[in-house]
Amino acid sequence: MYEYNTGIYQKTVQPNSESVVISVPPQETNDVKIAAQEVTNNCQTGVKTSTEQQLEYLLSNLLKYGVLLASAFVLLGGILYLIHHGSEPADYHIFHGTPSEFCSPVGVFGAVLSGSRRGIIQLGMLLLIATPIFRVIISLLTFLLKREFIYVIITSLVLASLTYSLIGAYF
Repeated sequence: MYEYNTGIYQKTVQPNSESVVISVPPQETNDVKIAAQEVTNNCQTGVKTSTEQQLEYLLSNLLKYGVLLASAFVLLGGILYLIHHGSEPADYHIFHGTPSEFCSPVGVFGAVLSGSRRGIIQLGMLLLIATPIFRVIISLLTFLLKREFIYVIITSLVLASLTYSLIGAYF
């Protein structure tokens, strides 16, 4: 039996005597082999350097503990506010805007130091807003140290946008 296998079709011829199997793998062009090799070489299969791992660990902890700290301040301020004002009836007939002391970070810190319960809640909200801003700042400093200027430019644009959105309200 003679067998010819090209990978696409298989042809079998049966003579009276011997049996020989011939298998020919499908031919790949050199371009396909080179492209596959380049893809394999360019792909990093999850291998990170120790500095990248340290940066990821630092940024993940910053975000995690920043949100936890902000949540703790909001919860503490909310509990203290409800202890003091929880039994008061709500008056929705008159609109009461936000006091001027809560319109700036300096006013919020002053309110917290004076013992204001709403000030503690506002401080938690400021911490929640500041957490991703600190992440961008740390990323910017890391990219500067690594001299990756493309990422420095992109991160600077993100930081400028965040800064403008926060400070632009005052001008």
